[in-house]
Amino acid sequence: MNEKTRKRWDSIQNLIIALLAVSAVLLFTQMYRPDSSGYWQLFDPAGAQAPSGNAGQSVPLTAPVHAVVTGPYGRFGSVTMTTSDEAFSPLRSLLEQALGSARSGASCEKEEFLQALDSISVYCDFLSPLPLTVLADLMWTSGEDESVFVRQLAVVKQENAVVLFLWDGRNSFLRCETALTPEILENTIGRYELGGAQFAMDTLQTQYPDLAPCSLFLEEEPALPVLASVSALSDSTPLLTALGFNPNTQNRYPDANGTQVIMENGRTLRIHTDGTIAYRSGGSGLLSISAEGEVPTLLEASLGCGSLLNTLLSSVSGDSTIWLKDIRQNGTSTTLHFGYQSGGVPIRFSDGGHAASITLSGTAVSALTLRVRQYSAQDELSLLLPLPQALAVSTQYPGRELTLSYVDNGTDTVSVQWLAA
Repeated sequence: MNEKTRKRWDSIQNLIIALLAVSAVLLFTQMYRPDSSGYWQLFDPAGAQAPSGNAGQSVPLTAPVHAVVTGPYGRFGSVTMTTSDEAFSPLRSLLEQALGSARSGASCEKEEFLQALDSISVYCDFLSPLPLTVLADLMWTSGEDESVFVRQLAVVKQENAVVLFLWDGRNSFLRCETALTPEILENTIGRYELGGAQFAMDTLQTQYPDLAPCSLFLEEEPALPVLASVSALSDSTPLLTALGFNPNTQNRYPDANGTQVIMENGRTLRIHTDGTIAYRSGGSGLLSISAEGEVPTLLEASLGCGSLLNTLLSSVSGDSTIWLKDIRQNGTSTTLHFGYQSGGVPIRFSDGGHAASITLSGTAVSALTLRVRQYSAQDELSLLLPLPQALAVSTQYPGRELTLSYVDNGTDTVSVQWLAA
């Protein structure tokens, strides 16, 4: 190789090295970005968006769902399903099309909604009223009206058309025309084995007239495991890092009750001995979610706070996930409540509290409370009160729905019980 060729080759090598160095810097700045406070931000709470018709992306939030498929030969039902389960996939595809093609709704009566469930239909109960935009996002589509809340919906065949019914679980009922064909609905229903499920209104309301009509009962009750419950935080370092605190801070002390108190930049974090954490911003606004405007939409708040909670719980492995139970907005303030679920079955606390509560001031997290729990399925199965006895007890709670839930009363194990919710 002559001197001229060697110099040319050296120049090419130097250029390649320079390009690789630039690429590495760009990659680093994309992965680790300083936020407005100067902290290196290791995650973007609202950066992971739910897929919109793209199954290749991950859904940041999931929800437990009671599903009922009604065909000409009976009903199929499930009380152990979430919106991310493979078994829910055909229903999600149907709901994606129904919600995506629904025209403006007209008010209807509760009786019309309930009568529609006797037709060829698919019914879903998401256990808590969700903004239509959040529900649509869970179905991998989009919605625009944040004033509409939906807990229960039904896709129903009526003559040669398919209509969508929406119910907020309280007093608001809507009926919407869709672009779906009866064949699409019938093909979805054909995927499920009919029979073995009934609503309370099918046969039980004659004897139990005060029972909520859409209480769902299966011919074969699901075999649900006992869950082991661990509440203590063994290592607070990942938690402090995710909340933007210095894990090696010296501004940390135990109070008289054993609660660890950490104070930094006007913010306070309390780690209680039972594994509950309480964060207060003190107005510093160092912890925030992403949004296009100064006040997040309900969907942005749900995705951002859900992502934040998943990050806080990422070091706690187990058989449960969080789900959005409630979200409300008043001016610039947004309040969200979350629960735990395992295998599609909600985990409720005996004191009536939530797994997590977050208050946003604009996009800043001004307050956050989280019960850090690790739930692990055991080989032992939950022993349920026989249904006739549970129905007899439910008469003390007129209008309530009889449903299955795990109940966490602070012990080492958590079992499924009948609850009048």
